[in-house]
Amino acid sequence: MENSFASYPSLRGKNILITGGASGIGKELVKAFAEQGSNVGFLDLNNEAGEQLCIDIGKNVFFQKCDLKEVVNLKSSIEKLRTKIGLFDVLVNNAAHDDRHNWQEVTEAYWDERFATNLRHHFFTIQSLANDMIEKGGGSIVNIGSNSWMEAVGNFPAYATAKSAVHGLSRTLARDLGKHRIRVNTVVPGWIMTDRQKELWVTPEGLENQYKRQCLPDLIEPVYVARMVLFLASDDGAMCTANNYMVEAGSI
Repeated sequence: MENSFASYPSLRGKNILITGGASGIGKELVKAFAEQGSNVGFLDLNNEAGEQLCIDIGKNVFFQKCDLKEVVNLKSSIEKLRTKIGLFDVLVNNAAHDDRHNWQEVTEAYWDERFATNLRHHFFTIQSLANDMIEKGGGSIVNIGSNSWMEAVGNFPAYATAKSAVHGLSRTLARDLGKHRIRVNTVVPGWIMTDRQKELWVTPEGLENQYKRQCLPDLIEPVYVARMVLFLASDDGAMCTANNYMVEAGSI
């Protein structure tokens, strides 16, 4: 089935920041905003993949290598992109890592590292960009969550706990920032068929089980997460805030 996707004129010329933009869902987000005529800055630890994506897209896309776990590095990287692009209108907190781990083997250090990887940078990126949006009279923040904790998926308790907290972060900051016309939402993907998932986790048994859980009979490609994010970032989503927007094919 071939899709014909919408264009969002309100995104033309807007300044976008995306975390974890060099691969997977993040890569699709960078491409989707660039296709809308936005100026896209993105952060990622993978320098080679980030630079290659800029070459592939060709214009209005700016990459900065960044270790999101290091808040000082995060803030300095954002500032470098700001000098190239200008004040930001939209933030997409996408970066995460769903490494599997046995609950009996988790140490304090590993727990803290998982939260630094999957949650902490969401807050500090928002803190770094909110004043841009206040100065511009509004903006949109989209945090990428997960339905894994809703489905009680096992084998990654630190990841699932961090991802569940993303929803609370969106809700409370939607209240704090709403008076500035800044919208804060969570997009909730199901099992998205990124290259990483295919390489590490996809098995015939796993796919068979996923088909049974979904209402729709098709696997979910990263582009569908990007389309939801585009809507929430655009003027079409102007009255949407403090909510979850599911992209999980009706998975139960």
